[in-house]
Amino acid sequence: MRVAVCGSGRAEHLLKSYENVCILRVRMPIFSDLSHPRNFIKKITQYENVVNIPNSMTNLDELLPISIEMEKRNLTGVWNFTNPGVMSHNEVLEMYRNYVDPNFTWKNFTLEDQAKVLVAPRSNCELDATKLKLEFPQLLPIKESIFNYVFKPK
Repeated sequence: MRVAVCGSGRAEHLLKSYENVCILRVRMPIFSDLSHPRNFIKKITQYENVVNIPNSMTNLDELLPISIEMEKRNLTGVWNFTNPGVMSHNEVLEMYRNYVDPNFTWKNFTLEDQAKVLVAPRSNCELDATKLKLEFPQLLPIKESIFNYVFKPK
């Protein structure tokens, strides 16, 4: 089995025809190292303004061990590799303020305002994690997962 983490629909389209490939769709990766520049939480704490829209997210602290188990089980196909449910950017930032930096503040702006400052458009969506949850019933909803793996240890 080959595991591919796709960042584009084009790559996914090419890879999904192979029977021995497992494609993991990761969204807004979060993990306990809040200083890492690729951590979604680190990224949005650096923005002057954020759009408050619910999105699917991937807690890598919880899901990376699951990816290893998927390989052991020889699972293939396309998988929405996110925790069940969605969180808004404000909910994430509220948790950050509550558990890491009580003085942290942010401002919201609209999608229209965001489009004026972005180099490339952003997608906002909820991916259905039912297939992953059926295979791994212990998988936590995103808000609970982020609390347990990222903020509770702090």
